[in-house]
Amino acid sequence: MKERCIVLLNNFKSQNYDAQNILDTTNLSISDIINIIENDNRFVLSNINENSLEFNKNIPELAVSNLENSLKFYKTAGFKIEYDRPENKFAFISLGEIQFMLQELSNNDKWELAPLTYPFGNGINFQLEVNNLDEIYSNLKNSNYKIAFDIEENWYRQNNKLLGNKEFLVQDPDGYLLRFSEDLGEKEI
Repeated sequence: MKERCIVLLNNFKSQNYDAQNILDTTNLSISDIINIIENDNRFVLSNINENSLEFNKNIPELAVSNLENSLKFYKTAGFKIEYDRPENKFAFISLGEIQFMLQELSNNDKWELAPLTYPFGNGINFQLEVNNLDEIYSNLKNSNYKIAFDIEENWYRQNNKLLGNKEFLVQDPDGYLLRFSEDLGEKEI
């Protein structure tokens, strides 16, 4: 006889696989299984594929002149919209573990302490570590976005070792500098 067993955890990230989290379904019908799952508070119905967004500890919010243009740029770079508030011209975007908030400027913006002039974010660049640098570079270059410097390999000293990056710098539509970087490992000095 074939044994059937479903493991249902209150938190899918939990590593506590004990008898309290396991329903042995060997002698149960499908309707019995559904009834138990729906009525037993040990089991929580959850969609495993559900997008559970975890917020980083530091999430830059960029003031943008035109949210639609900015989203086009960031989508070309591979970002996706996690959620948005169209009525506020706001979007929360991510690329892997990289997260940004984008907010279109308005006349009554309490966050604007001084007039913004292009390029926004003058004096800062955001280093974004990715695994597909060449693809992102090609997508942005082919879409005619302003590449500030082409792909290059750089090694930065950290104590007695060198940390390698393949990287390029691009400006978003408002002039924010994004340094896409791919890890090349490390070398001893």
